[in-house]
Amino acid sequence: MTRTPVTDRPQAGSDVGATPGDVEDASTGTELGHGLKQRHLSMIALGGVIGAGLFVGSGAGIAAAGPAVVLLFAGAGFVVMLLMRMLGEMSAARPATGSFSVHAERELGAWAGATSGWMYWVMLTCGVAAEATAAGQIMHNWVPFLPAYGWVAVFMVFFCLSNLAAVRNFGEFEFFFSALKVTAICAFLVLGVLGIFGVFGDAPGASNLTGRGGFFPTGTSGLIAGLLTAVFAYGGLETVSIAAAESDKPRENVARAVRTAVWRIALFYVGSMALVVALVPWNDPNVAADGPYVTVLGEFGIPAAGTIMQAVILVALLSAMNANIYGSSRMAYSLVSRGLGPRFLGRVRHRVPVAAVLASCLFGFFAVFAGVWWPDTVFTWLMNTTGVAILVGWVFICLAQLKMRRRLERESPELLTVRMWGFPYLTWLALAAIAGVFVVMATTADGRDQLFVSAILVVALAAGGYVKQRKDAHAVRA
Repeated sequence: MTRTPVTDRPQAGSDVGATPGDVEDASTGTELGHGLKQRHLSMIALGGVIGAGLFVGSGAGIAAAGPAVVLLFAGAGFVVMLLMRMLGEMSAARPATGSFSVHAERELGAWAGATSGWMYWVMLTCGVAAEATAAGQIMHNWVPFLPAYGWVAVFMVFFCLSNLAAVRNFGEFEFFFSALKVTAICAFLVLGVLGIFGVFGDAPGASNLTGRGGFFPTGTSGLIAGLLTAVFAYGGLETVSIAAAESDKPRENVARAVRTAVWRIALFYVGSMALVVALVPWNDPNVAADGPYVTVLGEFGIPAAGTIMQAVILVALLSAMNANIYGSSRMAYSLVSRGLGPRFLGRVRHRVPVAAVLASCLFGFFAVFAGVWWPDTVFTWLMNTTGVAILVGWVFICLAQLKMRRRLERESPELLTVRMWGFPYLTWLALAAIAGVFVVMATTADGRDQLFVSAILVVALAAGGYVKQRKDAHAVRA
């Protein structure tokens, strides 16, 4: 067992003269393995946009906003496409296990790296708890002899052990999970198009889009609730940039992944949402209760539609668990390697950050038990940070890209193998859109609670990072 070097912290401009084939320094993850292949990255990128938020959370968005949810998913998806392009530009120039946290530290300072990185870690580990709980409930419904929390323990232990073994295990599981998710959503898209043309009964036409209160049936309040659902459904897509750093060709692989983000988001999210609201009434209670995809397949009269979609949802949840354990452990490892976390989390064995994997899983276990023991206090506090954590990470992606792009253009333009569209105007547009989401959150009681709780954590992390930044600056001057 070895300890990760924590002295090789990334300094601003430390590698601007590197060529595209150079390897990053130890702080960006070279002590870790490179067991992920192009086929892993391709499928992770493809399946990464098909998460539990699409299968599970989208029903709440449809119930809140009606057919207008398509526009909300399209608008949020456009912003996410811009963010992925920015992240791709930075990660293709400087692949790093810590992804946007590394870029934020290099361009803005340790306070930014610590805030964005640890907020993202909290989001992913809390996500592990939520997904494990939902997956455990599904399995308990099928195999009731084992209680739901027993299945939660099985899933948590299994994915913890698989992530401890080798990065290739993560890649193989995600390849399998993503292949199943992509197959399922593509099958749904095909069936949905056939349903539009009346293959499974009468063609719906525009009746479900305009005939039940219009395209905007719930007004402004519904749009606000639907917008937050749409935005948060896209959280976690950044994991592909973390995984790319452990692939055989980091720069080429991350560039290829982000370039395909546009059609993936448009097809899987916006396309499937458009089919759902066209095929079934938005105010059908089954849409929110059973999920939109189960409801549509049930309308088609497909046998065992509920069981089929429950199996797909289970796969999506397990995939998200696997990806979140991987992403959170790599983010923690990167933070520690830059001196922004407790040193014991930097322990590596067989090129796997074992201490970071264990810590991420243990925090996920804690969040699960918090949901049982303190559902209205600790668990609510933890869950309230996740939505804001997504937005905080996105803000730092924008700010880091604004600064990094200008410096690379001056000093190492050859590293810009992926370029952000319409720079800097579309970067500023994305930043303004994210600020708008914060404003929208502040108009609701639940949103204000999330902002308040998250602000405490953000200020604490930023303060700790700033103290570290000042100490480093003083040490350099001395």
